[in-house]
Amino acid sequence: MTIRLKPGRLQPKARIGIVNPAYWLEPDRLRHAVSVFESLGYQLVLGNSTGLVQDKYAGSAEARAADIMTMFTDPNIDAIICARGGYGGNRVLPLLDYDVIHENPKIFVGYSDITGFLASISQQSGLVTFHGPMLTTYGTHRIQYNLDVFHDVLSGRGDIRIDSPSVCRARTLVSGTASGPLCGGNLSLVVERLGTPDQIDTAGSILILEEIDEELYAFDRMMLQLKNSGCLQSIEGLIIGEMLEMGDSNTPFGKTIDEIVLDVCGDRNFPIISNFPCGHGDYQATLPISHDVELHADDNPYILIPESPVN
Repeated sequence: MTIRLKPGRLQPKARIGIVNPAYWLEPDRLRHAVSVFESLGYQLVLGNSTGLVQDKYAGSAEARAADIMTMFTDPNIDAIICARGGYGGNRVLPLLDYDVIHENPKIFVGYSDITGFLASISQQSGLVTFHGPMLTTYGTHRIQYNLDVFHDVLSGRGDIRIDSPSVCRARTLVSGTASGPLCGGNLSLVVERLGTPDQIDTAGSILILEEIDEELYAFDRMMLQLKNSGCLQSIEGLIIGEMLEMGDSNTPFGKTIDEIVLDVCGDRNFPIISNFPCGHGDYQATLPISHDVELHADDNPYILIPESPVN
């Protein structure tokens, strides 16, 4: 694997910058989430984009890009967490300076529409990014599992085993063990990038996919598009996260999520697990994008991070 650029570990009382690269976040949810992090001893610095509203976006693309770059270049900011996802990140990505990000490596966390940022920052600057909870995760309630995994992964220690909680138990679809750099995120965003210069390089990787609010036929279509594009041809393993609010039509599609995955990927020889706690569900593990992990698909599937993804 190519040597990746690691950000510094998350220190106690760190100053965390909050940016809003896509949709705006309701003020009440923002305040509640801020209070959760402040109760843990962190100092939160709200970027300009957290107070902007322009139609569906947290301000113009230029304003959102400037906010992200300000957080990366500010020497007083130790880590960056996105406030929320939602549509609109694709207009911001071309405006980022990836050379500057490379020179100012910091923890960068998000999921959903932030998948595009995680992938582009990792591929164009070499920086390890993190698929994990955003402020929206803490906007209404606090789940200790999310905080525990967040701190473990960003602590600087290695040999971190990430299990699924009993209330969100992962399932093994194809057993086995695999290792490789983690990539992927939200399925719609991964598919959106196909055929573009920002297409995610999945070769030799452990691919993670999650989704919300799609029809089963649409999920099947996107999975087939991934397969037909060659993205599933040379992956080492597949992690299917929680699939929430996946609907069906009056004429049933005839397959469950797990059955669709096996139908599309069943002819490939790699381990597959599903319902892993990452994505839009209440339980959200923090996972390092572009960093080596091990996938253990057995009776009790889990992810192992042998070496710390932070310095």
